[in-house]
Amino acid sequence: MGKSKKLTIDVLGTSITVITQGDEDYISLTDMLKAKDGDFFISDWLRNRNTVEFLGIWERVHNPDFNYGEFATIKSQAGLNSYRISVKDWVAKTRAVGLRAATGRYGGTYAHKDIAFEFGMWISAEFKIYLIKEFQRLKDEESDRLKPGWSPQRTLAKINYRIHTDAIRETLIPPAVTRQQATLVYANEADLLNVAPFGQTAAQWRAANP
Repeated sequence: MGKSKKLTIDVLGTSITVITQGDEDYISLTDMLKAKDGDFFISDWLRNRNTVEFLGIWERVHNPDFNYGEFATIKSQAGLNSYRISVKDWVAKTRAVGLRAATGRYGGTYAHKDIAFEFGMWISAEFKIYLIKEFQRLKDEESDRLKPGWSPQRTLAKINYRIHTDAIRETLIPPAVTRQQATLVYANEADLLNVAPFGQTAAQWRAANP
């Protein structure tokens, strides 16, 4: 699948691989199948007429090289008991780009996120909903990392800062601090760190020590 970035999401206890290539995301259908009860194969989904029609429409919108002649032949046979087609054959015959059969490090069958969400419905409606939710969470986290000023160090500092303020509030605020002070102070976490050991906020100290 070329140079790719691999990430994983957890959907109802099943680890799902997400491969990003450029601006496109592909989700592992092979991983998703692990959440399906009973014997079920991607080829079972691919032989369904509704699936073939959906894939054809998706390719028409996104893929100018799609082979409509081969697609028409496949569509005419879809749904018949004797009809079987693999992802590899589907791609080879129609020049489809929405499904990919990968080998090597990221081996398995992958689908563009639009198609993977549709496949998720074959697992279960609940699975599809959580798949979309977890995928969106992954993309939101990626977006946050790309924002100016973001860094792992700043994120860790914010986490540790909250740990410090919580610890001070629970165990270190001295008896000299009144209930009113504690309430006001904790509304401003920076002041909390000053009042706990020194008994006054930074503003109060500056006023007394110009």
